[in-house]
Amino acid sequence: MRYIVFDIESISMHGFNVRGRVDVNEQELTVVAIYDSETKNYSAYFKEDLPKLWPILEKTDVLIGFNSDNFDIPLLNRYYPGDLTQIHSLDLLAEVYAVLGRRIRLQSIAQATLGKGKSGDGLKAVDWWKEGKRDKVREYCIDDVRITKDIFDYARENGILKYKDLSDIRDIKLDTKLWMITTDIPTITHTLPL
Repeated sequence: MRYIVFDIESISMHGFNVRGRVDVNEQELTVVAIYDSETKNYSAYFKEDLPKLWPILEKTDVLIGFNSDNFDIPLLNRYYPGDLTQIHSLDLLAEVYAVLGRRIRLQSIAQATLGKGKSGDGLKAVDWWKEGKRDKVREYCIDDVRITKDIFDYARENGILKYKDLSDIRDIKLDTKLWMITTDIPTITHTLPL
């Protein structure tokens, strides 16, 4: 089974909405980073490179991300000529939310589960992009994909993730048995030849 772990960096075209939340429709994609389980490689694609990414995504069985169902897939779908929601997805944040009833930041899970944190944050990535530091944004996005993949692997091997709750490290028990089960219905693609 081929899976893609991915993350997106973006910049806001109009700032945050009234509640301080990011509106995916107000975002412009800057870079997409992926880990491809078939090639075992990490790679990144700027907006102008997206036509090279589509055939890879169309050949995957599962898209794996963190907050990907609510942010990454809807944003990427604005650039894709088809519908990425037709590809089976696993949103690790949604899995955590289903157990805890609240959202936990990737940084908190990474530090508690893996003993290491992220190399920056999304706001710094926006600043780097505005400063023309495209390679720095690309590397930051790839680093987030590495962390997401490590968290995914840890959860599958151990059935849990960890997070810091005040000064305590707590477990999030996850049922990972169905994570990689997909239907046999072929995905309709829009960029590959028929």
